[in-house]
Amino acid sequence: MLVTNEFELEELSKKLETILIKDKASWLKTHFSLIYNSIFINNNFKDLENFCNDIVAKYPNIIFDGSDFTSLQESVLVSLLKRDDLQMEEIKIWDYVIKWGIAQNPTLPTNLKEWTKENFLTLKTTLQQCLPLIRYFHISNIEIYYKIRPYKKILDKQLWEDINQHMVDPDRPVKSVILSARSVIVTELPPRANEPKIPFSTIISEEHAAEISTWIDHKTTPYTSTNIPYEFKLILRGSRDGFAPQTFWDMCHGHASTVVFMKVKGTNEILGGYNPLMWDNTTTISGFEETKDSFIFSLKNNNILNSVLCRVDVPIHALFYYEREIQNKYGFDFGRGVLRMCSNATDFEYNHHSRYNTRIKAVNGKFSIIDYEVFKINRKTT
Repeated sequence: MLVTNEFELEELSKKLETILIKDKASWLKTHFSLIYNSIFINNNFKDLENFCNDIVAKYPNIIFDGSDFTSLQESVLVSLLKRDDLQMEEIKIWDYVIKWGIAQNPTLPTNLKEWTKENFLTLKTTLQQCLPLIRYFHISNIEIYYKIRPYKKILDKQLWEDINQHMVDPDRPVKSVILSARSVIVTELPPRANEPKIPFSTIISEEHAAEISTWIDHKTTPYTSTNIPYEFKLILRGSRDGFAPQTFWDMCHGHASTVVFMKVKGTNEILGGYNPLMWDNTTTISGFEETKDSFIFSLKNNNILNSVLCRVDVPIHALFYYEREIQNKYGFDFGRGVLRMCSNATDFEYNHHSRYNTRIKAVNGKFSIIDYEVFKINRKTT
């Protein structure tokens, strides 16, 4: 189609465009980012552009969660940000904009604490067309504090002052332009024709989710995959979001009732832990957190015949939270070193200890993982 357009074969190009829209909708969705980028290079495919715009407004994750998201042209991203009907929470839009901007500058330090004034200026320059399109005044105070504040140096001084003023006195007029809130409507993408349902996890099955739910509720009769009382909402996936401990703290901050799953490289063991408490990345002094409801586990799979549940034996030492200054070295930690995330994907750790007395792994020490995921557990409403 691009070739016919290049050679100005208008009628043939129009027919191919129509065929794509009417007969190849599923293929279009599968290759969406590629197509979306292409139609912005060529302005002659208006019907296809309208078709894609309708999809991206309703289901923006097709673009934002795509593996090639960071290769989007700036004009494409700007076009998305201008939409009032973009179906995504504003703070998530901010996260993706930052991700895109950093990806355009691969020499920026991975640790934000190491950024210089010049680093922030580089990102600000890269995002100069995008930043004015964020609806800052429709983001919650806590999200402003934990998500926007670390990057305040890329915002205009007046805008940052107005954001802070709005947080403490929302009725007082500000000098900055306040864009209207997006008209967010919760929708779900319909399954593509003749395609199996996309798994909700790269590590566990619905049967595993049922088993975890049974343990959370202390049930003697196990749940099945058809009557799981909880929704497993993905917060973080290492292969998607990165394996840095600081990423764990930043993305999981403020979330309670979470389950961590990891798949061990070489053995395919599935290990993990449940934390009913809220993760907190503002801790100023490292220390233990108490709960009697946490547990760690090993799940059965093709190589492991039976799952192993290990509830906390010393509740006052159930979890260990690290102070902000060393969160770049350690992530989650059950029992201080019993099951712990260290510096990267090759540096997780298990050590049998009386704090969690039932052994979930045959060998102590560090191990590498294939991937890890963190889910927030929400009870379903009837």
